[in-house]
Amino acid sequence: MAQYEWQRIARVIEEEIRSGHVPPGGALSSITRLAETYGVADRTIRRALRDLRERGLIETLPHKGSYVVDALPPSEAPEEDEGTD
Repeated sequence: MAQYEWQRIARVIEEEIRSGHVPPGGALSSITRLAETYGVADRTIRRALRDLRERGLIETLPHKGSYVVDALPPSEAPEEDEGTD
């Protein structure tokens, strides 16, 4: 399935959050640094962060940055057994 670059980046950041690489309350890198890391435009990072915010994984404080929430919501990954009886 094709996906946008922002979706791929959001998935990678989510994996870092869920694995504990970025702990609850931990700060994400700046938009500029994330853009450099992933080799994309700032707007691509902003879109990925918006997705993570909408799904309740991070919160963004104006002029401060984006931080992992203290209580992560459940993963939205589809179940492997879905559709079987």
